[in-house]
Amino acid sequence: MDLFASPAALMPIAVNDGELAYLAQLPLAASNGAVLARLIAETDWRSDSITLWGKQFLQPRLSAWYGEAAYRYSGLTLAPQPFTALQQEIRAAVEAATGCTFNSVLLNYYRDGRDSMGMHSDDEAELGPAPAIASVSFGAERTFHLHHKRSGERVRLQLADGSLLLMAGQLQRHWRHGINKSAKALGARVNLTFRRIT
Repeated sequence: MDLFASPAALMPIAVNDGELAYLAQLPLAASNGAVLARLIAETDWRSDSITLWGKQFLQPRLSAWYGEAAYRYSGLTLAPQPFTALQQEIRAAVEAATGCTFNSVLLNYYRDGRDSMGMHSDDEAELGPAPAIASVSFGAERTFHLHHKRSGERVRLQLADGSLLLMAGQLQRHWRHGINKSAKALGARVNLTFRRIT
């Protein structure tokens, strides 16, 4: 199936060793601002420590895991909470836009520019060998960094309020991605990454 042949007009982004596509505005009934406010208020946010290189680090953001399956990464095991009505609505829009199906979502709450996401790949075994991961952003625009593991190629994308980024194919095998800290005064941002746990 061609992941990018959908009525939502996902725009492919040319990269080596993977598939990327972007949609500037995910179609939803409510405004982006209303969705952001509800996500912040209705999500059971957590502040977790992760294990990297044998050491414990407090994640520089808040997070939450919802859906139908547990998820393990960086020494954490996340038990799912049931999807909320709003998450179900967003998931349905994402599935319509991408042609993919998802059974879980990781939410990250970046409270300001000091919150970040370190460079990583979503390559855990339970995601399968070529996972499709749909990343939806609400709130302050942030720069999404991608770095090819072998060639050193770098890509920077501005993830706008209400946007959808689809990562698929072999992208997680060959690339790392993350969100840097910013010295600018930035507002809140919530990102949802929909996945299918096998």
